[in-house]
Amino acid sequence: MAELKKVRIHTDGACSGNPGPGGWGVVLEHGCQRWELSGAARETTNNRMELQAAISALQALNQACVVELLTDSQYVKNGITTWVHGWKRRGWLTAAKEPVKNEDLWKQLEQIASRHQVEWRWLKGHAGHPLNERCDELARKAIAQVKGRAGS
Repeated sequence: MAELKKVRIHTDGACSGNPGPGGWGVVLEHGCQRWELSGAARETTNNRMELQAAISALQALNQACVVELLTDSQYVKNGITTWVHGWKRRGWLTAAKEPVKNEDLWKQLEQIASRHQVEWRWLKGHAGHPLNERCDELARKAIAQVKGRAGS
């Protein structure tokens, strides 16, 4: 059996207003190769963009991989590694018996992540980490583009 490719992924989401126009950015690294992805939504939240960044990054992989995914979102990291198990047991309700916010994206993230061996790592955002800063830049450029289209 062939050894799985090792990929490092950095993700970030951003929002101009919350809710408001939002964007996400991703940097994928495999060996010495690097790819960048980004996208935006006209009306969204920061948490949805953080989730969308992780989903889009994992969807970009065309085969099962060993993934180190770095996010500056405690919401994403804790949600996918810890909280999701309780949400599922309770029928996608929080401990307070409220519907889980962003259930659609959590289900999508869990499904796409199951194709890979993912190590979820949190890193402090806006702390000078070059690839986290690059993801933030990609997300903010995507917001600017969607804002520009809104005025057209």
